[in-house]
Amino acid sequence: MTSKTNHEAHNTNGHAEEKQDATPDVGEGSSDAPSQIAALKAELAAMEDRWMRSEAEIANVRTRAKRDVEEARQFAVQKFAGDVVEAAENLRRGLGSLPPAAEGEPKSIAGLRAGLAEIERGFIDTLAKNGVTAIDPTGTVFASDQHQAVGQREAPGQVAGTVLQSLGPVWLLNGRLLRPAMVIVAKASDAQSAWQS
Repeated sequence: MTSKTNHEAHNTNGHAEEKQDATPDVGEGSSDAPSQIAALKAELAAMEDRWMRSEAEIANVRTRAKRDVEEARQFAVQKFAGDVVEAAENLRRGLGSLPPAAEGEPKSIAGLRAGLAEIERGFIDTLAKNGVTAIDPTGTVFASDQHQAVGQREAPGQVAGTVLQSLGPVWLLNGRLLRPAMVIVAKASDAQSAWQS
């Protein structure tokens, strides 16, 4: 039993010696200590750098995901909004096709006109509450990112490229173009063309 105990003690001591050999010796007499400390500091700095980069990447991923979710929420209804806008434009065309108000017209026509105008107003307000807005471009300078020119016309006193008539408004969904306006723009008159050449 004693020999076993001595053997266990020897194994324990031998094992302990192995562990001591595995750990770096940073005692006073070691000339290797400053280089080991420098190596450990460099390794620590590299790990801190990787950790900071990982944290920054995680923050960027969160920001991108939040932005993507917000855009998906705002623009998920884009196709539906485009269809609803077409219905609003059809309602406007329907109102425009009614004869102008005249004295002595039948009450049914006057009531129909007033009712449709009220429906249109409520419809446009509902669209606006949901981020769909209409902008009348008449009188503004032609902008290719919001207008689609369907014709040109001479207009004395107007600068070339001014929108003279709009066949429908510019429709935006939360500030993003939903449907461009079909417009007729002023063209340069012969006098302006001669002056510019």
